[in-house]
Amino acid sequence: MGQIQLKQVTKSFGDVQVIPPLDLTIEDGEFTVFVGPSGCGKSTLLRLIAGLEDISSGHIEIDGKDATNLVPAKRGLAMVFQSYALYPHMSVRKNIAFPLRMAKMDQAEIDRRVDGAAKVLNLADYIDRRPGQLSGGQRQRVAIGRAIVREPAAFLFDEPLSNLDAALRVGMRLEISELHERLKTTMIYVTHDQVEAMTMADKIVVLRAGFIEQVGSPLELYHNPRNEFVAGFIGSPKMNLIKGAEADKHGAATIGIRPEHTDVSMSEGMWQGTVGVAEHLGSDTFIHVHETGLADMVTVRITGDIQAKHGDKIFLTPQLDKLHKFDAQGLRIG
Repeated sequence: MGQIQLKQVTKSFGDVQVIPPLDLTIEDGEFTVFVGPSGCGKSTLLRLIAGLEDISSGHIEIDGKDATNLVPAKRGLAMVFQSYALYPHMSVRKNIAFPLRMAKMDQAEIDRRVDGAAKVLNLADYIDRRPGQLSGGQRQRVAIGRAIVREPAAFLFDEPLSNLDAALRVGMRLEISELHERLKTTMIYVTHDQVEAMTMADKIVVLRAGFIEQVGSPLELYHNPRNEFVAGFIGSPKMNLIKGAEADKHGAATIGIRPEHTDVSMSEGMWQGTVGVAEHLGSDTFIHVHETGLADMVTVRITGDIQAKHGDKIFLTPQLDKLHKFDAQGLRIG
């Protein structure tokens, strides 16, 4: 079991409240991602759940039991940090086994758990190596293995991939997702990278300044953002947000259109602009268009290639059934 409930949880540092009263339920077996810009409170919230920070008020329940005042070791949770924090003089086996040895577990049970974790994480061939002989991705897998052997109610990941290069991040992202499918254990994952959030999560919690802006599946947030902040944060490239006369025509203070929902022509269209940078990615091309009179820049995404050079005139036509409308307070209309 691994259901976690936060009930009117707050956190203050002195007179500064960084987490206003907050309610959230993470269901057993769910992969939940906390995402938001730097300083939004996502890591603080994870540390409150872990017991590494004391809450200022409210309650935390784990599997229906009050865990508000429990020390971290008694919460049945395992945390994987941004830093691997491995012991350089110990082998992979000893690093993974360390928390079990500290708990004075029977050696036969330690061996069973370590061998099981090494198999799940494809570390069996490296079990006798030291961390200095491993790649960054392998070291992160050792850190995850150290969490797995504790057989926790939930795993807590605090930006675990931020120290890896781009290719390793993609690989580890897939490995952690596969691990979740195999273990079926609750996972809470903190990241500022919305691509990680979109590709890994069952449920995304979007945070801003300690407040929960929206909770939902990746596609719910993508297709039905509750407000301008979520609309602009979820999606890569981000949604184009347009104010002024064009928005007024549609009965909104702001209209939003995703880059892939804008048709492109070199000869005719609703909006005219000038090509800035065109990013050719093979299957997709992102074109950044200036001087449309709509916004500082409008980004469009097309499949394949287009013969558009810097400085060319280009025409854009939004798919009107895909427009998002927001009122003067930035809240979704309709």
